[in-house]
Amino acid sequence: METSRNEFLWRKARKRASFKRHLQNYLIVNAGFWAIYAISFFQPMGHHLHHLTFPWPIWPMFGWGIGLVSHYFAAYGNTNQLRSTEIEYEKLIREQR
Repeated sequence: METSRNEFLWRKARKRASFKRHLQNYLIVNAGFWAIYAISFFQPMGHHLHHLTFPWPIWPMFGWGIGLVSHYFAAYGNTNQLRSTEIEYEKLIREQR
């Protein structure tokens, strides 16, 4: 018995699963960055790494976060592009009148 798969829903499910893996990687790697920062920041005063007072993990979190947000909208946003195009077309038709 073969089950027919809805291709639109299958692509949507794949995008969402991919986003969840991306989020998991983001959280794990950035937790590692913060751990490295905390270990290097809380060294004794005589240690050469103590000058790292600025929380540098903010920068990779910010940069990677932009990509993560974009991935979120691709996975959970309006994926029915055909319907969106139809709506915009109808708006343009109404404006012409």
